[in-house]
Amino acid sequence: MQLARKSKDVYFCEIADLVSSRSTCLRNQVGAVIVRNSQILSTGYNGAPKGLPHCEDVGCIREELGINPGERHELCRGLHAEQNAVIQAAYNGLSVKDAKIFCTTQPCSICTKILINAGIVEVIYIEPYEDDLAAQLIEEAGLKTRQVKIPRRYGRNVTERREL
Repeated sequence: MQLARKSKDVYFCEIADLVSSRSTCLRNQVGAVIVRNSQILSTGYNGAPKGLPHCEDVGCIREELGINPGERHELCRGLHAEQNAVIQAAYNGLSVKDAKIFCTTQPCSICTKILINAGIVEVIYIEPYEDDLAAQLIEEAGLKTRQVKIPRRYGRNVTERREL
């Protein structure tokens, strides 16, 4: 009997989903994996900068101010998963030029701009995210994007995640 082998898209999306389980965001846990030539270069999840208190410890500024998802990204103590993945690669001296990024959530406009300038050539995501500016930037830059369907096991709300 031959086992069904997962596609690389499913494999890397599942890894991004697992990475999201490290997120400390109270609203949405997101994970990202940057891959070139089928090799993982870096990973990232959304959370506060190194050494600073996390939202799960001090509360969510966005919740306190009543900010809707997709608005005022700058009013958050956390970095997005895609940002952390690019930063982690740079921190370790790795170029992400011509790489793909696998994300649990389609990137916002801020992350899209970072990915374009970092040389990412394709974004593969599990869950869509409505951001008209991100969609416009993706089209203008000719950045490839695709959605891959997998059942998410991690990265929902913090209470569910801690029970796993």
